[in-house]
Amino acid sequence: MFPPATAPVLDQSTREIEKATFVPLDVETPSVGQALAKAAFVRRLQLRPDEADALGDQRPELIEPLRDLLTPPSLSPAPLSAFATVPMHTLRELGEAVVALRRRRAEEPQATRGTALQALQTAVVAAKGLEANTAAPRMGLMNLERLEMTPAGIERGELVATIPLAPQEETAVTYKEWSVQKKEFSSIVTDSLETFSETGVTDNTELSQSTASQQQHSNQFNITGTVSGGIPVISGSVTSGFTGQDAASQSATDSRKHATTLTQKASTRARQEHKVTISTTTVTGTSQTTTRTLRNPSTTNPIRIDYFSLMRKWRVRLYRYGMRQTYDVVLPEPAATMRRAYAELEALKAQLGPFVFNIPHNDITAEVRKGDPEPPETDPPTPKSPHYLVLADQYDAQVPPPPPDLPPQTYAVETGPLPQGRGVTRMPLNIPAGYEIVSITISGRMTSFAGHLGQFTIEGTTLPFDPFPERVFEPGTVLKRDTDGGDFMAGAGGTSVLVLVFDQVSTQSLLLTAEVRPTRAAMQRWQFDVWNALYTAAQTNYYAEQQDIAGRIAALEARLGDVDTLTLRREESDEIMKSVLRYLLGGRFPSMPKDVLDAFVAAKVDVAHGTGFEGDTIGPDSTLWTTVRQYEDVVRFVNQAIEWENVVSFLYSYFWDLPQSWRFIREIEHPDANRQAFLRAGSARVVLTIRRGWETRWVNFVENGVIDDPNAPENPSQYWTIAQEIAAYDDRNYPGIPPANPGRTATRLEDAVFTTSAASVGPSARPVSIPVASSSGFVVGAQVVIGAVHGLEHSQEAQTVTRVPDGTHIEVARLDQAHTGSPTAPFPVMQPGEKGELIAEWAEYTPTSGTDIAVTSNLSAIS
Repeated sequence: MFPPATAPVLDQSTREIEKATFVPLDVETPSVGQALAKAAFVRRLQLRPDEADALGDQRPELIEPLRDLLTPPSLSPAPLSAFATVPMHTLRELGEAVVALRRRRAEEPQATRGTALQALQTAVVAAKGLEANTAAPRMGLMNLERLEMTPAGIERGELVATIPLAPQEETAVTYKEWSVQKKEFSSIVTDSLETFSETGVTDNTELSQSTASQQQHSNQFNITGTVSGGIPVISGSVTSGFTGQDAASQSATDSRKHATTLTQKASTRARQEHKVTISTTTVTGTSQTTTRTLRNPSTTNPIRIDYFSLMRKWRVRLYRYGMRQTYDVVLPEPAATMRRAYAELEALKAQLGPFVFNIPHNDITAEVRKGDPEPPETDPPTPKSPHYLVLADQYDAQVPPPPPDLPPQTYAVETGPLPQGRGVTRMPLNIPAGYEIVSITISGRMTSFAGHLGQFTIEGTTLPFDPFPERVFEPGTVLKRDTDGGDFMAGAGGTSVLVLVFDQVSTQSLLLTAEVRPTRAAMQRWQFDVWNALYTAAQTNYYAEQQDIAGRIAALEARLGDVDTLTLRREESDEIMKSVLRYLLGGRFPSMPKDVLDAFVAAKVDVAHGTGFEGDTIGPDSTLWTTVRQYEDVVRFVNQAIEWENVVSFLYSYFWDLPQSWRFIREIEHPDANRQAFLRAGSARVVLTIRRGWETRWVNFVENGVIDDPNAPENPSQYWTIAQEIAAYDDRNYPGIPPANPGRTATRLEDAVFTTSAASVGPSARPVSIPVASSSGFVVGAQVVIGAVHGLEHSQEAQTVTRVPDGTHIEVARLDQAHTGSPTAPFPVMQPGEKGELIAEWAEYTPTSGTDIAVTSNLSAIS
């Protein structure tokens, strides 16, 4: 059945997507003012007094005028207002000078490498931040918009299949239909943020879900990074000077193009995910029943069965319902804090690897090594440990001691009564196993028989076989070999036999003393035993440590990866807010002054776990909070002036960070694609949305550092006029419009009522009747906006409807300005609705599960 010509619009089924168009302003950047950016640069620079003195000696003309701003005498930083008049080129020169100074100091041999490089990096980041935050205008504006998608009926779509039937022909038709769901990260994000899943209650191919998915998909794979913020869909307009806007402005045109392209791609994507197939089986002579049997009853005429898909028509409207002033800041490393866990993870993974034991055998000695750890100071002093014990302590090993040093082995020569004449005595030397002789000494005396001269020698020694009546060997007389003069029997071990030759010796009293030491083989065996003990202990400790590291890696990866999507988004939002506050209030902003922290520690408060305020009272005296209180006005102003729920961040790729960190950043991985993009961002452009009514106060704060008197700035700038213009335009074009992201209620938001007038009316202090094209929809008591915006001259005004006399007139209470219309150029009259100003309307189509059937339809008449 063909759908009705005019299908009803189901307003109660309308879906909405918040949208915004960001418009940067192309205005000249002044040298004076920009107090906030200048103060942030100085605070981020973290210049020390000794560096200021060194630069003062080299560049006194540069440093001396700024000394109180760079290193204020008190603990409190210099006020923001003091930076407004400092020329921008002076601060740029200061940044270059500090970078050069810290680079020279980092290259000095006596410099602490890590600290010096960190200070240099801080200076480089601060200088680049000043350049980025002052090179282009920070001020911009954001048009708040809403995409509204309403089902507007069902229409016949494309031809799916055609089945021809000859006269009396019968065929079986199998009809299959299915939809393919593509689960992406965007669906998880949507379900988590909305705290419920729409998959079970809506068609997965409907336009609103496809649009949101398409936008997140585009953001994720954007070449410059991701876009995140309180407004789901962000589009950018061309850079332009601020000269007023209306419905036909460039930003409105860009927004319409972006929204139309977005919904067209989403509609195409939905159709690609919805597939239909129809298969036919022709049976001749027999009947086979499948899903459906078709038969041509005519005996003479063929027929054709046409299958059409049914498409859901959507009415898409783009509303613009407000404007906000914006302020841009560029933040380096927005995920710096989050990367600490990944740096720890990389350090842990670097410790994984095969077991390596690099202690050589010859490094195991019982000697005291130079360079081994000194023992603790005791009285009397403790001697240093042998090197093998130092190694044992290092690897927590139980090692055997080396072979002990034995005392000299003594052997008394026992020959019994010596015969007159020549005699030979064999004397065994039993050396302990594992030891060898170093040298042998002889001591004692002997005498000869009366009337004869005696002679004595030991074979193989250099002892002379000379005649003597009496011979005395002094203690310590070393026996030498008769071959080369070396120590006699050096290196001998086990049982060695000495051959002593006596001739005409009557009495003797000799003592042989052998100095012994461990053999080389014994020392090698000991070294091997110690090496084995060290190796086993080191291997055991290594595998235990590897197991512990693997457990820590698994726990850390689980902590990083097993986080719900909503928590991930909140953490990223918190990091953006913290980075913005550091930029606005200074990197060393004393949220907890040192005096207060020291007082907490002295009061034994558990500061490590954040439980210092669990009781009814606080230990430290309240006077210690004065440092915090002096910043309360600034903190309160920043939190009130910025619509934090609508802050938008643009993430830039890793190569906007320092080159030294490129490898680490681009290798960070996370299962959530948005978190991975956030972690890999080298820098971020954050667009702060200024709350309505705070425009001029914000300009006064960022330009002059003053927040107390917005009506009398000390240093007026062109931004002041622009802020006033944005606020005035918002009031003129969108009166009575709720703020961004209005709360959802059961009441539907009302549309605006629009008409035109070709008459010339006003000004008048009395009620004025305005001829209009149609007064349908105008309500007595409602406010109407009369006229339009043209450049910087505004004839637009808002008045109250007092009467609607007929279908072509409305009466307003008064007119403050003249409005001239003509048949070719009428002026607009609009009764604003809560939806805002309608700037575009079009239709899109998505597939449904329905199928339409026609018999021999006129295909040429089907669009």
